This record gives sequence, C-alpha cells and structure tokens, in this order.
Amino acid sequence: MRLNGEISHKEDEEDEEEKQSGVLQPERLVVGYALTSKKKKSFLQPKLEILARNKGISFVAIDQNRPLSDQGPFDVVLHKLSGMEWCKIIEDYRQKHPEVTILDPPDAIKHLHNRQSMLQDVADLNLSDCNGKVRVPRQMVITKDSLSIPDQVFEAGLKLPLVAKPLVVDGSAKSHELFLAYDRFSLSELEPPMLLQEFVNHGGVLFKIYIIGETIKVVRRFSLPNVSKRELAKVVSVFRFPRVSSAAASADDADLDPGIAGENSLPALCWKGLQGNSAIGWAFGCLTLI
Repeated sequence: MRLNGEISHKEDEEDEEEKQSGVLQPERLVVGYALTSKKKKSFLQPKLEILARNKGISFVAIDQNRPLSDQGPFDVVLHKLSGMEWCKIIEDYRQKHPEVTILDPPDAIKHLHNRQSMLQDVADLNLSDCNGKVRVPRQMVITKDSLSIPDQVFEAGLKLPLVAKPLVVDGSAKSHELFLAYDRFSLSELEPPMLLQEFVNHGGVLFKIYIIGETIKVVRRFSLPNVSKRELAKVVSVFRFPRVSSAAASADDADLDPGIAGENSLPALCWKGLQGNSAIGWAFGCLTLI
C-alpha cells in the first residue's frame, strides 16, 4: 500500500524485490498515528516498530498542520490528542472514511475524561458472573466551594479515609495527582472540581487491564498501602501522591499473594466477563481494578 511518497526508500526497494521474486505478499496495514511527543516516545519503541514491520504493519506520523483527508490512505488511525478542534477533525474524517478504523472514536472515549462517568460505566455493567464481588467504591463529586467539603462529606455519609482525585482527566500531570485524606476537615485545602472516593484496602497492589478487541493484558502495579484503624485514629491530614501506578511502579515480578497475582485473579476474570459487552464501547483502552 502506497502512502503518497511517505513510505521510505527501503520499503520501496522491498516492494520491488517482492515483485521480482513473483511471490505475492500480504497487503500491508498502514496505521496513521497522532500522539503527543511524550506518548510517542513511550509507545513507538524500536522493538515495537520492528515487530510491526515483520507483521506487515507500517506506522506513519500524521501531520497536524495538514488536512487529515489529504494524508494516507490509512487502514487505522491511532490518536492520543485532546481538544474540541481535534475531536471535530477526527469525527469529520470518520464520517468521510467509514472504512478506516479509528482508535478510538471521540464519542467512545469522551466519558473517560470524567472520572465520575468513567466509573459509572463499570457500575452499570452486569458482573454477576465474576468469581467474587465487584463494585465501584462510594463516591461524590465536589464542583465548587472548598470550605463546604467537610459538611458535604458528612451529609453523604462517606467513610474515611477518602481518596481525592481531579474530576477531569486530560493527560496533564495535575490530572494524575491523588490525595489521601485521613480527616474530612483537611479536604477543604483541596481545589475543586474533584471526585471523592472511599479508600478500599487492597494490599498495596492494583491491576491495569489493557484491551484491544478480544485480547486482554493484565499488569500489576504497586499502589497505596493499606490503612489500619490505628493509623486512621492517629493521623489528621491530607497527603499528596503525584503519580500512583505508573509504569515505573510495576509489580509484575513481585512476590504477591497467589490470590491476587495471576491471570486468573478476580480482576482478570471480571474483565473477561466484560469482553464482547458493547456497553463499554472501547476497541482500545485500559481499566484499573483493585
């Protein structure tokens, strides 16, 4: 498949060799990508590009300064950009090129930018077939007025400690900040809008479950440690954690309780129960379970 001059000379030479050999090669799959510089650096590793090339997949950078419809042709568009303008560009392209797979369509991911709606999707699914109990921790949204947070928490009946997270997820470092509050009065120090959620002891480990179509990959990450009743009674404050469960916090090689360590753990089994459920609406995504 040609890319209007964007294929390298090396690939042109390979195509010519294939023609001369008389061997019919499978058509290449062309993936156009639009990623932030940070995401491009972490995602497009040389090892991945070599593996993709061996499987007939080409990655081509999308030029954001040119109309998207003038580029390609693409079989897949993989994007990790935000903003109303970009979403409109992708949606227009999707309407004009229904034959191209978009990972993921704006409509399928917009609810992931809000932590409240993100978790509601999981709560609305029927996970009764899982080998255990699956639920979303009790939570509430604070949109304004920091000074009223202690009273709102009391009226909602949320139990301490509480996890506080920015309501909007936009990929920035700030949106990944997390606070753990041992008393409700310290919450008035935080800045709305934010999501308050009851903290659940989970052995200091959480699961990130990645999905592409029907394929799942479970990875383990170190998380916040359990909070004891004695600690809760003694500590009065709110603590900030800049980034929890990043790739650097991998627990894949840690010696963990067998009940939470394997592919057949509760989180993995529950995610298998989600496969094929159109309600979640993702072709490519990630879910975190504890």
